[in-house]
Amino acid sequence: MPKIVDAEARRQEVVEAVFRIIASDGLERASLREVADEAALAVGSVRHYFASSDELLVHSFAVVIDRIAGRLEEAFAAVESLDPGSAEHHAAVLTLLGQFLPLDEELAVDACVWMAFRHAARIRLVLEQEAARSHRAVAAVVGRLVMRLMPDGGSGQERLVTEAERLLATLDGLCMHALLQPEWMTAEVCRDVLTAHLDSLVALPSNR
Repeated sequence: MPKIVDAEARRQEVVEAVFRIIASDGLERASLREVADEAALAVGSVRHYFASSDELLVHSFAVVIDRIAGRLEEAFAAVESLDPGSAEHHAAVLTLLGQFLPLDEELAVDACVWMAFRHAARIRLVLEQEAARSHRAVAAVVGRLVMRLMPDGGSGQERLVTEAERLLATLDGLCMHALLQPEWMTAEVCRDVLTAHLDSLVALPSNR
């Protein structure tokens, strides 16, 4: 009797192999042959699910975006359920922002993969559409968070954009720094930097 293969589960196994390769050796090594070897599959088996390396990479990029965006939305719902100014609310905000950072093994792999794809999209046009979707998804959550945290609710479009971009830049910098120098930029230091940033955001005068 022929073996029944769960196609979606097998596709996910291939994607996880892509993630492991990117995290350990970089995006350049994620060819169909290398991915097949990492997943302990024949190249033909991988091609059954992904016709080309580009198709596999675009799908893998989409998966990591959806994974991160899903965690962000879940964390934002927790923030919305708490009273602003409370210790619980502050902790929930830090948990939300921590979804961007390599604070544990799972988050580190996702952050590494996400950053690698975003950087590659600058010169690999096949990734451009997913990169734009990634930015929109992340910016939407950060923008909503800034509106919630600013003293006047982020009134004024220009001011809201400025503070959202300032927080996004802080998160990008922390993520890259923590990936490149994990012995210096520990989870504790990341949280300290985020706390300082949040304090500066809450302390903004109502009109600048």
